[in-house]
Amino acid sequence: MKDLTQGSIPKHLISMALPMMIGMLIQTLYFIVDLYFVGKLGSAALAGLSLAGNAMFLIFALTQILNVSTAALVSHAVGAKDQQDANLTFNQSMMLSTVVGVFVCIIGYWCAETYLDLISQDSETVMMGLAYLHWFIPCMALQFIMVSISSALRGTGIVKPTMVIQTLSILLNIILSPILIAGWGSGYAMGIAGAGFASSISVVFAVVLLCYYFITTDRYVSVDFSLWRINIPRIKKLLAIGLPAGGEFFLMFVYMGAIYWLIQPFGADAQAAFGLGSRVMQALFLPAMAIAFAAPAIAGQNFGAQNYQRVRETFTWTAIMTCSLMAVITVVCLTQAELMLAGFSDDKAVILISVAFLQMICWNFVPAGLVFTCSGMFQSLGNTMPALLSTATRLITFILPALWLSKQSDFQIEQLWYVSVATVCIQALVSFSFLRREFKKRLPRDNVPNDHYDDLNKTEAIS
Repeated sequence: MKDLTQGSIPKHLISMALPMMIGMLIQTLYFIVDLYFVGKLGSAALAGLSLAGNAMFLIFALTQILNVSTAALVSHAVGAKDQQDANLTFNQSMMLSTVVGVFVCIIGYWCAETYLDLISQDSETVMMGLAYLHWFIPCMALQFIMVSISSALRGTGIVKPTMVIQTLSILLNIILSPILIAGWGSGYAMGIAGAGFASSISVVFAVVLLCYYFITTDRYVSVDFSLWRINIPRIKKLLAIGLPAGGEFFLMFVYMGAIYWLIQPFGADAQAAFGLGSRVMQALFLPAMAIAFAAPAIAGQNFGAQNYQRVRETFTWTAIMTCSLMAVITVVCLTQAELMLAGFSDDKAVILISVAFLQMICWNFVPAGLVFTCSGMFQSLGNTMPALLSTATRLITFILPALWLSKQSDFQIEQLWYVSVATVCIQALVSFSFLRREFKKRLPRDNVPNDHYDDLNKTEAIS
Protein backbone atom coordinates (compact mmCIF):
# COMPACT_ATOMS: atom_id res chain seq x y z
CA MET A 1 0.00 0.00 0.00
CA LYS A 2 1.19 3.52 -0.80
CA ASP A 3 0.21 6.39 1.52
CA LEU A 4 -0.86 9.32 -0.66
CA THR A 5 -2.04 11.52 2.22
CA GLN A 6 1.47 12.91 2.81
CA GLY A 7 4.16 14.41 0.60
CA SER A 8 4.15 16.43 -2.60
CA ILE A 9 0.99 16.09 -4.68
CA PRO A 10 2.73 16.83 -8.02
CA LYS A 11 5.33 14.15 -7.23
CA HIS A 12 2.58 11.66 -6.38
CA LEU A 13 0.78 12.49 -9.63
CA ILE A 14 3.93 12.04 -11.69
CA SER A 15 5.06 8.88 -9.89
CA MET A 16 1.64 7.25 -10.34
CA ALA A 17 1.04 8.59 -13.83
CA LEU A 18 4.48 7.73 -15.21
CA PRO A 19 3.97 3.93 -15.26
CA MET A 20 0.49 4.52 -16.72
CA MET A 21 1.94 6.90 -19.29
CA ILE A 22 4.62 4.43 -20.36
CA GLY A 23 2.03 1.70 -20.73
CA MET A 24 -0.31 4.01 -22.60
CA LEU A 25 2.45 5.23 -24.90
CA ILE A 26 3.25 1.63 -25.77
CA GLN A 27 -0.48 1.10 -26.23
CA THR A 28 -0.28 3.94 -28.75
CA LEU A 29 2.16 1.78 -30.72
CA TYR A 30 -0.40 -1.04 -30.56
CA PHE A 31 -3.04 1.25 -32.08
CA ILE A 32 -0.59 2.37 -34.74
CA VAL A 33 0.44 -1.19 -35.66
CA ASP A 34 -3.20 -2.29 -36.05
CA LEU A 35 -4.07 0.81 -38.06
CA TYR A 36 -0.99 0.42 -40.28
CA PHE A 37 -1.51 -3.21 -41.25
CA VAL A 38 -5.32 -3.10 -41.46
CA GLY A 39 -5.11 0.17 -43.42
CA LYS A 40 -3.10 -1.64 -46.09
CA LEU A 41 -6.07 -3.98 -46.63
CA GLY A 42 -8.16 -1.09 -47.99
CA SER A 43 -10.69 1.48 -46.84
CA ALA A 44 -13.42 -1.14 -46.22
CA ALA A 45 -11.13 -3.02 -43.79
CA LEU A 46 -10.16 0.22 -42.05
CA ALA A 47 -13.82 1.23 -41.77
CA GLY A 48 -14.72 -2.26 -40.47
CA LEU A 49 -11.99 -2.05 -37.82
CA SER A 50 -13.26 1.38 -36.78
CA LEU A 51 -16.90 0.33 -36.54
CA ALA A 52 -16.06 -2.83 -34.61
CA GLY A 53 -13.59 -0.93 -32.42
CA ASN A 54 -16.37 1.48 -31.43
CA ALA A 55 -17.96 -1.46 -29.60
CA MET A 56 -15.10 -1.13 -27.11
CA PHE A 57 -16.80 2.03 -25.80
CA LEU A 58 -19.68 -0.20 -24.74
CA ILE A 59 -17.21 -2.50 -22.98
CA PHE A 60 -15.51 0.53 -21.43
CA ALA A 61 -18.92 1.56 -20.11
CA LEU A 62 -19.37 -1.77 -18.35
CA THR A 63 -15.78 -2.06 -17.10
CA GLN A 64 -15.86 1.55 -15.93
CA ILE A 65 -18.69 0.68 -13.53
CA LEU A 66 -16.30 -1.67 -11.70
CA ASN A 67 -13.15 0.35 -12.39
CA VAL A 68 -14.32 3.63 -10.87
CA SER A 69 -16.39 2.22 -8.00
CA THR A 70 -13.77 -0.33 -6.91
CA ALA A 71 -10.92 2.20 -6.96
CA ALA A 72 -13.00 4.84 -5.16
CA LEU A 73 -14.29 2.57 -2.36
CA VAL A 74 -10.92 0.85 -1.86
CA SER A 75 -9.10 4.21 -1.71
CA HIS A 76 -11.62 5.50 0.84
CA ALA A 77 -11.14 2.35 2.95
CA VAL A 78 -7.35 2.68 2.73
CA GLY A 79 -7.56 6.33 3.81
CA ALA A 80 -9.75 5.29 6.74
CA LYS A 81 -7.38 2.36 7.58
CA ASP A 82 -10.20 -0.21 7.16
CA GLN A 83 -8.66 -3.28 5.47
CA GLN A 84 -11.72 -5.48 6.01
CA ASP A 85 -13.91 -3.03 4.11
CA ALA A 86 -11.38 -2.83 1.26
CA ASN A 87 -11.36 -6.63 0.95
CA LEU A 88 -15.15 -6.81 0.84
CA THR A 89 -15.24 -4.27 -1.98
CA PHE A 90 -12.55 -6.07 -3.97
CA ASN A 91 -14.13 -9.53 -3.72
CA GLN A 92 -17.61 -8.28 -4.61
CA SER A 93 -16.03 -6.54 -7.61
CA MET A 94 -14.32 -9.77 -8.69
CA MET A 95 -17.57 -11.71 -8.40
CA LEU A 96 -19.42 -9.16 -10.54
CA SER A 97 -16.62 -9.01 -13.12
CA THR A 98 -16.76 -12.77 -13.63
CA VAL A 99 -20.52 -12.83 -14.17
CA VAL A 100 -20.55 -9.80 -16.50
CA GLY A 101 -17.59 -11.12 -18.53
CA VAL A 102 -19.46 -14.35 -19.35
CA PHE A 103 -22.61 -12.37 -20.22
CA VAL A 104 -20.68 -10.04 -22.57
CA CYS A 105 -19.15 -12.98 -24.42
CA ILE A 106 -22.58 -14.53 -25.09
CA ILE A 107 -24.27 -11.27 -26.13
CA GLY A 108 -21.27 -10.24 -28.25
CA TYR A 109 -21.48 -13.23 -30.57
CA TRP A 110 -25.26 -12.96 -30.71
CA CYS A 111 -25.59 -9.24 -31.58
CA ALA A 112 -22.38 -8.35 -33.48
CA GLU A 113 -23.88 -8.49 -36.98
CA THR A 114 -27.00 -6.56 -35.97
CA TYR A 115 -24.86 -3.75 -34.53
CA LEU A 116 -22.70 -3.46 -37.66
CA ASP A 117 -25.71 -3.51 -40.02
CA LEU A 118 -27.19 -0.61 -38.07
CA ILE A 119 -24.31 1.81 -38.61
CA SER A 120 -23.04 0.89 -42.06
CA GLN A 121 -24.65 0.50 -45.46
CA ASP A 122 -21.53 -1.03 -47.04
CA SER A 123 -21.67 -4.85 -47.05
CA GLU A 124 -17.89 -5.25 -47.34
CA THR A 125 -17.35 -2.97 -44.33
CA VAL A 126 -19.84 -5.04 -42.29
CA MET A 127 -18.14 -8.28 -43.35
CA MET A 128 -14.72 -6.93 -42.29
CA GLY A 129 -16.03 -5.67 -38.96
CA LEU A 130 -17.69 -9.01 -38.24
CA ALA A 131 -14.49 -10.93 -39.02
CA TYR A 132 -12.62 -8.71 -36.53
CA LEU A 133 -15.24 -8.92 -33.78
CA HIS A 134 -15.52 -12.71 -33.86
CA TRP A 135 -11.88 -12.95 -32.80
CA PHE A 136 -11.91 -9.84 -30.58
CA ILE A 137 -14.89 -10.68 -28.32
CA PRO A 138 -12.81 -12.88 -25.92
CA CYS A 139 -10.54 -9.87 -25.42
CA MET A 140 -13.57 -7.75 -24.44
CA ALA A 141 -14.87 -10.39 -22.01
CA LEU A 142 -11.53 -10.76 -20.21
CA GLN A 143 -11.24 -6.99 -19.64
CA PHE A 144 -13.48 -7.29 -16.57
CA ILE A 145 -11.13 -9.47 -14.51
CA MET A 146 -8.21 -7.19 -15.41
CA VAL A 147 -10.13 -4.09 -14.40
CA SER A 148 -11.21 -5.47 -11.00
CA ILE A 149 -7.65 -6.39 -10.00
CA SER A 150 -5.94 -3.29 -11.38
CA SER A 151 -8.51 -0.85 -9.95
CA ALA A 152 -8.24 -2.42 -6.48
CA LEU A 153 -4.45 -2.11 -6.61
CA ARG A 154 -4.76 1.48 -7.86
CA GLY A 155 -7.04 2.28 -4.92
CA THR A 156 -4.23 1.16 -2.59
CA GLY A 157 -1.78 3.42 -4.45
CA ILE A 158 -0.07 0.64 -6.45
CA VAL A 159 0.05 1.14 -10.22
CA LYS A 160 3.48 -0.01 -11.42
CA PRO A 161 2.94 -3.83 -11.52
CA THR A 162 -0.30 -3.59 -13.49
CA MET A 163 1.25 -1.10 -15.91
CA VAL A 164 4.26 -3.39 -16.45
CA ILE A 165 1.98 -6.35 -17.15
CA GLN A 166 -0.22 -4.34 -19.50
CA THR A 167 2.90 -3.07 -21.28
CA LEU A 168 4.16 -6.63 -21.79
CA SER A 169 0.71 -7.58 -23.08
CA ILE A 170 0.71 -4.71 -25.57
CA LEU A 171 4.23 -5.58 -26.75
CA LEU A 172 3.03 -9.13 -27.39
CA ASN A 173 0.09 -7.70 -29.34
CA ILE A 174 2.45 -5.54 -31.41
CA ILE A 175 4.57 -8.60 -32.25
CA LEU A 176 1.59 -10.82 -33.09
CA SER A 177 -0.36 -8.29 -35.18
CA PRO A 178 1.84 -8.33 -38.32
CA ILE A 179 2.35 -12.10 -37.98
CA LEU A 180 -1.38 -12.79 -37.88
CA ILE A 181 -2.68 -9.95 -40.10
CA ALA A 182 -0.08 -10.05 -42.88
CA GLY A 183 1.26 -13.58 -42.36
CA TRP A 184 4.82 -12.52 -41.55
CA GLY A 185 6.89 -15.69 -40.99
CA SER A 186 3.86 -17.99 -40.96
CA GLY A 187 2.80 -17.49 -44.57
CA TYR A 188 -0.85 -17.56 -43.47
CA ALA A 189 -2.47 -14.08 -43.49
CA MET A 190 -5.67 -13.85 -41.43
CA GLY A 191 -6.31 -10.28 -42.54
CA ILE A 192 -8.43 -8.14 -40.23
CA ALA A 193 -9.38 -11.23 -38.17
CA GLY A 194 -5.71 -11.48 -37.17
CA ALA A 195 -5.91 -8.08 -35.46
CA GLY A 196 -8.74 -9.32 -33.23
CA PHE A 197 -7.00 -12.64 -32.54
CA ALA A 198 -3.74 -10.89 -31.58
CA SER A 199 -5.64 -8.71 -29.08
CA SER A 200 -7.36 -11.71 -27.49
CA ILE A 201 -4.09 -13.66 -27.11
CA SER A 202 -2.37 -10.66 -25.50
CA VAL A 203 -5.20 -10.13 -23.00
CA VAL A 204 -5.15 -13.82 -21.98
CA PHE A 205 -1.41 -13.40 -21.38
CA ALA A 206 -2.02 -10.27 -19.26
CA VAL A 207 -4.74 -11.90 -17.14
CA VAL A 208 -2.50 -14.89 -16.37
CA LEU A 209 0.41 -12.64 -15.34
CA LEU A 210 -1.82 -10.35 -13.29
CA CYS A 211 -3.38 -13.26 -11.42
CA TYR A 212 0.09 -14.75 -10.79
CA TYR A 213 1.36 -11.44 -9.40
CA PHE A 214 -1.68 -11.02 -7.22
CA ILE A 215 -1.45 -14.53 -5.77
CA THR A 216 2.31 -14.54 -5.10
CA THR A 217 2.90 -11.07 -3.57
CA ASP A 218 1.89 -9.29 -0.39
CA ARG A 219 -1.01 -6.88 -0.95
CA TYR A 220 -3.60 -4.94 1.03
CA VAL A 221 -6.50 -6.82 -0.57
CA SER A 222 -6.75 -10.51 -1.48
CA VAL A 223 -9.14 -13.02 -3.06
CA ASP A 224 -11.46 -14.58 -0.49
CA PHE A 225 -14.20 -16.72 -2.05
CA SER A 226 -16.23 -16.56 1.17
CA LEU A 227 -16.73 -12.86 0.34
CA TRP A 228 -18.08 -13.69 -3.14
CA ARG A 229 -21.55 -14.31 -1.74
CA ILE A 230 -23.91 -11.61 -2.98
CA ASN A 231 -23.72 -8.63 -0.63
CA ILE A 232 -26.58 -6.35 -1.64
CA PRO A 233 -25.49 -3.24 0.36
CA ARG A 234 -21.97 -3.38 -1.12
CA ILE A 235 -23.22 -4.02 -4.65
CA LYS A 236 -25.54 -1.02 -4.27
CA LYS A 237 -22.54 1.09 -3.24
CA LEU A 238 -20.51 -0.12 -6.21
CA LEU A 239 -23.35 0.58 -8.62
CA ALA A 240 -24.19 3.96 -7.09
CA ILE A 241 -20.67 5.17 -7.85
CA GLY A 242 -19.99 3.10 -10.95
CA LEU A 243 -23.22 3.33 -12.98
CA PRO A 244 -22.95 7.07 -13.69
CA ALA A 245 -19.28 6.62 -14.67
CA GLY A 246 -20.22 3.69 -16.91
CA GLY A 247 -23.02 5.81 -18.30
CA GLU A 248 -20.39 8.31 -19.46
CA PHE A 249 -18.76 5.73 -21.71
CA PHE A 250 -22.12 4.39 -22.85
CA LEU A 251 -23.04 7.87 -24.00
CA MET A 252 -19.67 8.07 -25.78
CA PHE A 253 -20.55 4.79 -27.50
CA VAL A 254 -23.86 6.34 -28.60
CA TYR A 255 -22.05 9.55 -29.66
CA MET A 256 -19.50 7.72 -31.81
CA GLY A 257 -22.16 5.40 -33.23
CA ALA A 258 -24.29 8.43 -34.12
CA ILE A 259 -21.40 9.96 -36.09
CA TYR A 260 -20.82 6.72 -38.01
CA TRP A 261 -24.55 6.58 -38.76
CA LEU A 262 -24.69 10.26 -39.82
CA ILE A 263 -21.75 9.93 -42.23
CA GLN A 264 -23.02 6.74 -43.91
CA PRO A 265 -24.05 8.70 -47.06
CA PHE A 266 -20.43 9.80 -47.57
CA GLY A 267 -19.36 6.14 -48.03
CA ALA A 268 -16.73 3.78 -46.61
CA ASP A 269 -13.94 6.32 -47.22
CA ALA A 270 -15.53 8.80 -44.80
CA GLN A 271 -16.15 6.15 -42.13
CA ALA A 272 -12.59 4.88 -42.52
CA ALA A 273 -11.21 8.43 -42.28
CA PHE A 274 -13.21 9.21 -39.14
CA GLY A 275 -12.13 5.92 -37.57
CA LEU A 276 -8.48 6.59 -38.41
CA GLY A 277 -8.58 10.16 -37.10
CA SER A 278 -10.43 9.10 -33.94
CA ARG A 279 -7.92 6.35 -33.15
CA VAL A 280 -4.96 8.68 -33.65
CA MET A 281 -6.70 11.28 -31.47
CA GLN A 282 -7.34 8.74 -28.71
CA ALA A 283 -3.71 7.67 -28.86
CA LEU A 284 -2.58 11.29 -28.52
CA PHE A 285 -4.85 11.71 -25.49
CA LEU A 286 -3.20 8.88 -23.54
CA PRO A 287 -0.47 10.87 -21.67
CA ALA A 288 -3.00 13.43 -20.42
CA MET A 289 -5.43 10.66 -19.49
CA ALA A 290 -2.67 8.96 -17.46
CA ILE A 291 -2.44 12.08 -15.27
CA ALA A 292 -6.22 12.26 -14.95
CA PHE A 293 -6.43 8.55 -14.05
CA ALA A 294 -3.77 8.96 -11.34
CA ALA A 295 -5.70 11.74 -9.59
CA PRO A 296 -8.66 9.73 -8.17
CA ALA A 297 -6.45 7.49 -6.00
CA ILE A 298 -4.61 10.50 -4.56
CA ALA A 299 -7.70 12.62 -4.00
CA GLY A 300 -9.69 9.58 -2.84
CA GLN A 301 -7.23 8.64 -0.09
CA ASN A 302 -7.09 12.25 1.10
CA PHE A 303 -10.87 12.49 1.02
CA GLY A 304 -11.11 9.30 3.11
CA ALA A 305 -8.54 10.75 5.54
CA GLN A 306 -10.45 14.10 5.56
CA ASN A 307 -7.47 16.05 4.21
CA TYR A 308 -9.78 18.27 2.20
CA GLN A 309 -7.26 20.94 1.25
CA ARG A 310 -5.09 18.29 -0.43
CA VAL A 311 -8.12 17.17 -2.43
CA ARG A 312 -8.45 20.70 -3.82
CA GLU A 313 -4.72 20.87 -4.53
CA THR A 314 -4.91 17.55 -6.40
CA PHE A 315 -7.52 19.04 -8.71
CA THR A 316 -5.44 22.17 -9.35
CA TRP A 317 -2.26 20.28 -10.21
CA THR A 318 -4.11 17.70 -12.32
CA ALA A 319 -5.90 20.41 -14.32
CA ILE A 320 -2.63 22.26 -14.98
CA MET A 321 -0.84 19.12 -16.14
CA THR A 322 -3.62 17.68 -18.34
CA CYS A 323 -4.52 20.97 -20.01
CA SER A 324 -0.85 21.76 -20.68
CA LEU A 325 -0.35 18.39 -22.36
CA MET A 326 -3.51 18.91 -24.39
CA ALA A 327 -2.28 22.33 -25.56
CA VAL A 328 0.92 20.71 -26.86
CA ILE A 329 -1.10 18.03 -28.67
CA THR A 330 -3.28 20.74 -30.25
CA VAL A 331 -0.22 22.40 -31.78
CA VAL A 332 1.02 19.02 -33.08
CA CYS A 333 -2.32 18.32 -34.80
CA LEU A 334 -2.48 21.77 -36.36
CA THR A 335 1.01 21.51 -37.82
CA GLN A 336 1.73 17.79 -38.31
CA ALA A 337 -1.63 16.09 -38.95
CA GLU A 338 -0.82 14.95 -42.48
CA LEU A 339 2.58 13.61 -41.44
CA MET A 340 0.98 11.54 -38.64
CA LEU A 341 -1.65 10.02 -40.92
CA ALA A 342 0.15 9.56 -44.24
CA GLY A 343 1.44 6.01 -43.64
CA PHE A 344 -1.88 4.44 -42.65
CA SER A 345 -3.71 4.40 -45.96
CA ASP A 346 -2.94 4.61 -49.66
CA ASP A 347 -6.36 6.15 -50.28
CA LYS A 348 -5.89 9.91 -50.71
CA ALA A 349 -9.56 10.63 -49.95
CA VAL A 350 -9.28 8.85 -46.58
CA ILE A 351 -6.15 10.81 -45.64
CA LEU A 352 -7.64 14.14 -46.74
CA ILE A 353 -10.83 13.70 -44.69
CA SER A 354 -8.86 12.45 -41.69
CA VAL A 355 -6.43 15.40 -41.77
CA ALA A 356 -9.34 17.85 -41.92
CA PHE A 357 -10.94 16.06 -38.96
CA LEU A 358 -7.84 16.31 -36.76
CA GLN A 359 -7.13 19.94 -37.63
CA MET A 360 -10.67 20.96 -36.73
CA ILE A 361 -11.34 18.69 -33.75
CA CYS A 362 -8.05 19.58 -32.01
CA TRP A 363 -9.57 22.87 -30.85
CA ASN A 364 -11.51 20.92 -28.22
CA PHE A 365 -8.44 19.20 -26.75
CA VAL A 366 -7.78 21.66 -23.90
CA PRO A 367 -11.46 21.68 -22.78
CA ALA A 368 -11.37 17.87 -23.01
CA GLY A 369 -8.39 17.90 -20.61
CA LEU A 370 -10.50 19.81 -18.08
CA VAL A 371 -13.33 17.30 -18.56
CA PHE A 372 -10.95 14.39 -17.85
CA THR A 373 -9.72 16.14 -14.69
CA CYS A 374 -13.22 16.86 -13.39
CA SER A 375 -14.31 13.27 -14.06
CA GLY A 376 -11.37 11.98 -12.03
CA MET A 377 -12.28 14.24 -9.12
CA PHE A 378 -15.92 13.12 -9.19
CA GLN A 379 -14.64 9.55 -8.89
CA SER A 380 -12.46 10.43 -5.90
CA LEU A 381 -15.44 12.03 -4.11
CA GLY A 382 -17.56 8.93 -4.71
CA ASN A 383 -20.20 10.79 -6.75
CA THR A 384 -19.94 10.24 -10.51
CA MET A 385 -23.45 11.42 -11.41
CA PRO A 386 -22.26 14.96 -12.34
CA ALA A 387 -19.82 13.47 -14.88
CA LEU A 388 -22.68 11.51 -16.44
CA LEU A 389 -24.84 14.62 -16.62
CA SER A 390 -22.08 16.63 -18.28
CA THR A 391 -21.56 13.88 -20.88
CA ALA A 392 -25.32 13.76 -21.47
CA THR A 393 -25.21 17.52 -22.05
CA ARG A 394 -22.55 17.01 -24.71
CA LEU A 395 -24.53 14.24 -26.41
CA ILE A 396 -27.77 16.24 -26.54
CA THR A 397 -26.12 19.45 -27.73
CA PHE A 398 -24.37 17.45 -30.48
CA ILE A 399 -27.12 15.10 -31.67
CA LEU A 400 -29.88 17.67 -32.15
CA PRO A 401 -27.91 20.13 -34.34
CA ALA A 402 -26.18 17.25 -36.16
CA LEU A 403 -29.51 15.63 -37.08
CA TRP A 404 -30.83 18.98 -38.34
CA LEU A 405 -27.69 19.59 -40.40
CA SER A 406 -27.83 16.10 -41.93
CA LYS A 407 -31.27 16.90 -43.38
CA GLN A 408 -30.01 20.00 -45.21
CA SER A 409 -29.22 19.84 -48.92
CA ASP A 410 -25.77 21.41 -48.41
CA PHE A 411 -24.75 19.09 -45.54
CA GLN A 412 -20.97 18.66 -45.29
CA ILE A 413 -19.06 16.30 -43.01
CA GLU A 414 -16.92 19.19 -41.65
CA GLN A 415 -20.03 20.70 -40.06
CA LEU A 416 -20.13 17.78 -37.63
CA TRP A 417 -16.61 18.54 -36.43
CA TYR A 418 -17.48 22.20 -35.75
CA VAL A 419 -20.52 21.15 -33.72
CA SER A 420 -18.39 18.62 -31.82
CA VAL A 421 -15.84 21.28 -30.81
CA ALA A 422 -18.60 23.57 -29.51
CA THR A 423 -20.23 20.78 -27.49
CA VAL A 424 -16.97 19.77 -25.75
CA CYS A 425 -16.47 23.40 -24.68
CA ILE A 426 -20.00 23.39 -23.25
CA GLN A 427 -19.29 20.08 -21.48
CA ALA A 428 -16.13 21.50 -19.89
CA LEU A 429 -18.07 24.46 -18.46
CA VAL A 430 -20.81 22.16 -17.14
CA SER A 431 -18.27 19.74 -15.56
CA PHE A 432 -16.36 22.55 -13.86
CA SER A 433 -19.56 24.10 -12.51
CA PHE A 434 -20.68 20.74 -11.10
CA LEU A 435 -17.26 20.18 -9.50
CA ARG A 436 -17.30 23.57 -7.79
CA ARG A 437 -20.70 22.68 -6.34
CA GLU A 438 -19.41 19.27 -5.15
CA PHE A 439 -16.38 20.89 -3.49
CA LYS A 440 -18.59 23.35 -1.62
CA LYS A 441 -20.89 20.55 -0.47
CA ARG A 442 -18.36 17.83 0.38
CA LEU A 443 -15.14 19.62 1.40
CA PRO A 444 -15.60 21.59 4.65
CA ARG A 445 -13.34 24.54 5.32
CA ASP A 446 -10.14 24.23 7.35
CA ASN A 447 -10.10 20.42 7.14
CA VAL A 448 -12.93 20.14 9.69
CA PRO A 449 -14.76 16.79 9.28
CA ASN A 450 -18.33 17.04 8.01
CA ASP A 451 -20.10 15.91 11.18
CA HIS A 452 -17.93 18.09 13.40
CA TYR A 453 -18.42 21.04 11.07
CA ASP A 454 -22.21 20.67 11.40
CA ASP A 455 -21.87 20.50 15.20
CA LEU A 456 -19.88 23.75 15.19
CA ASN A 457 -22.59 25.47 13.19
CA LYS A 458 -25.27 24.25 15.60
CA THR A 459 -23.24 25.44 18.60
CA GLU A 460 -22.75 28.88 17.03
CA ALA A 461 -26.48 29.13 16.34
CA ILE A 462 -27.38 28.26 19.95
CA SER A 463 -24.88 30.75 21.41
